[in-house]
Amino acid sequence: MKKLAIIGLLFGFVGVLAAQPLNKPTLEKTLETAKMLVTQKDYANAVEWFEKAYEDSEDRTLLYDIAMLHYKIRDYVRAERRLATLLRRDDGSHPDAKLFYGKVLKMNGKYDEAVIELQDFIAETLDPKLKELAQIELLGAEMAKDLPPGTSATIEHTGKDLNNKQGQYSPVLVGSNKVYFVSFEADDLIKIDAENTEYYAKIYEATKSEKTWEKPVILDDKINRPGFHNSHVYVTQDGQRMFFTRAVLEGNEVLSSKIFMSRKGTDGWQGANEVQGGVNGDFIAKHPVVGELFGQEVLFFSSNMEGVGVGGFDIYYAPLKGNDAYGDAVNLGKTINTIGDEETPFYRDGTLYFSSNGLPSLGGFDIFSSSWNGTLWSEPKNMGKDFNTSVDDVYFMVDEEGYHGFLVSNREGNRSAVSKTCCNDIFEFELAKITADIVAGTFSEDKKPLLDANVALVEIVGSERSKPYSQSNKEGNVFNFPLGIEKSYRLIATKEGYFPDSAAVSTLGLKATKSFEQRFYLKKMPPPPAPEPEYDTISAEEPIELSNIYFDFDDDVILKESEQDLEFIYELMIQYPDMRIELGSHTDARGNDAYNQQLSQSRTESARRWLVRKGIARERIEAKGYGETKPNLVTEKMAATNPFLKVGETLTETYINSFTNTDEQEAAHRLNRRTEFKIISGPTSITVKRARLKKNDAPANPAPRTPAPNNNRRSNGNGPNAPTAQEGIKIHKLSSLYGKKPEELKALPIMHFDERVVEFGAVKKEKNERIAINSPTLVTCHFKLILWIIVIVRKQNIQEKQLRQVKMGK
Repeated sequence: MKKLAIIGLLFGFVGVLAAQPLNKPTLEKTLETAKMLVTQKDYANAVEWFEKAYEDSEDRTLLYDIAMLHYKIRDYVRAERRLATLLRRDDGSHPDAKLFYGKVLKMNGKYDEAVIELQDFIAETLDPKLKELAQIELLGAEMAKDLPPGTSATIEHTGKDLNNKQGQYSPVLVGSNKVYFVSFEADDLIKIDAENTEYYAKIYEATKSEKTWEKPVILDDKINRPGFHNSHVYVTQDGQRMFFTRAVLEGNEVLSSKIFMSRKGTDGWQGANEVQGGVNGDFIAKHPVVGELFGQEVLFFSSNMEGVGVGGFDIYYAPLKGNDAYGDAVNLGKTINTIGDEETPFYRDGTLYFSSNGLPSLGGFDIFSSSWNGTLWSEPKNMGKDFNTSVDDVYFMVDEEGYHGFLVSNREGNRSAVSKTCCNDIFEFELAKITADIVAGTFSEDKKPLLDANVALVEIVGSERSKPYSQSNKEGNVFNFPLGIEKSYRLIATKEGYFPDSAAVSTLGLKATKSFEQRFYLKKMPPPPAPEPEYDTISAEEPIELSNIYFDFDDDVILKESEQDLEFIYELMIQYPDMRIELGSHTDARGNDAYNQQLSQSRTESARRWLVRKGIARERIEAKGYGETKPNLVTEKMAATNPFLKVGETLTETYINSFTNTDEQEAAHRLNRRTEFKIISGPTSITVKRARLKKNDAPANPAPRTPAPNNNRRSNGNGPNAPTAQEGIKIHKLSSLYGKKPEELKALPIMHFDERVVEFGAVKKEKNERIAINSPTLVTCHFKLILWIIVIVRKQNIQEKQLRQVKMGK
């Protein structure tokens, strides 16, 4: 939209090219002069000559040109009047006339009328570009009708000390009492004359004493170079660098404009140099201001450079490369820039303030703000009626604390040389010091305080979220967070075992200090659902170890805790009715080989009987005892739980006896005691829940049981035969050996049960006092001893009976 407005270098600059002639010119001469002044960009004088021509001729064809010249010099009242006259007899020769009529109605604060005209134009026009512009203006007019009056800022005109009738702009506050700005020396209309020093814009410095500004001082020609418009000043907060532009004008329009920089020395500002890098070129560059992006200094500026722009004037940034040079210019993109003009950027603490006439506005240029989240800019926010009016509001800046600043506007109350809205003045504002916080509480569903919860505060910038600020409270349920002004947040409450909850809180549009409150009633989570079962496939002939089938020592009776594995087999036999399996039982290597073979066979048959009693056909189960013939092979899983074992080793008796630690030996023996099953016919493979296999895939210690009385027995190493020493042997009087001399006993096979030399394991005592010993040799010896005792007792009984008969005379 740069072709539609003069707002290029200086907002509201109006220069006078020539004085009115003393004699009344002819109509032809009047029109010739008017057109010449337009060519020379002297719009203020040109419109007066056109007005005279219209008064003399009442030529309606002049009305459009007159109205547009009034619009360019920001005389919106006279522009409205001429457009209204034109549209009463509209012949369609100016298709955008109604668009501009709606626009000037809006800029004169007539929002209801503006809405009607703009709606009519949108319905009538076939030009998509004009329709888009009209829709933006309509949105602005409707917004202006709905927005409440501003109450958070106190805005005052800075008075004659800083303002003259020609216009001022780009104020920048340094510290608390010094301001730099741009103005003209004249206090009235300026004659456009290159030889007239009053014609050129200059940079001023003013100091505040108590509550009033002292008379501004023009900076010397190190800054204000003669023959140039020195303008758009910005000074860094440390007061050491000044950025500004030097421009050449033709009439009221800019021919060229470049950005310069000066450093402050001991004797004041030094000579300025053109900024090197991508900020200057064959385009207009203006409104420089220093900011920060991606952790480094950047220079924001406005430019109409071609090829990368979105609209007329766009906002760009260039990163500092060093030695006061900046890199290539980067367009801020369509989030910030529009088909209109974006100008006068100002950056403070992650927020970019700028003016735009391409976004919905209350008038012409409105002030907007956008926040940077480290990656993206938020959608621009109109700063409302506190700062914006129905005309142009530009050059917003705020101090470091964020409560005091300046803006430039041609609003009511300014000192204009031509019309009420032609020229800009500097206005000073103070924001009420508003604070905000939020107090959050966590409760259970039954409204009881919920301790040991966590609450996090996350700032929302556009569609992005900042890093959360989190608090925990193990002893209470109250959380307090400070809030920034003009920000949006989300508050998130969490606690282990409970569903999280969140709430939005915003300080946007907050007019007074406020403490927000938020209560969270967290719902307890149900127990987690059982995980979906995982399955493994078992192939035929692949042995599956059942490590939870237990027997008492030297017994084949299945213990209760073993039934879970048998139930597992039972379920598989039901699931696969044509499956035949082998149940194989293995023992450790201790004890007699034949006995271990018999014991393992007995145990596997016990398991088969259990399954048959459950209804499984006997012929489907082959029970096979392996005894100690197939010691286990150490797997990675076994070695993981028994680090002393080496993967790949076979748990032979020799290998086990190589361990010096008896606990390690016992653990290895336990790995050999196992029961396995495998498919021998039927399905080639079966599918089994992995959870069942995991439960059974590694030997485990049996559940602890109350130990039986210690009946451990052991011989002297060679079975129950001759002891190594016979001295001190006590012979029972019922023994046939009773009364024999010690030397006569040396060659006899006398058994020792009180001296323990070789372990045979726990001996189970039956109810009939029969002793079960895990050794056939020991059982045989024990049996012979019992026979000897029986023979002796019977002989003694016979003798006693015969003696009684003799005494009785038989």
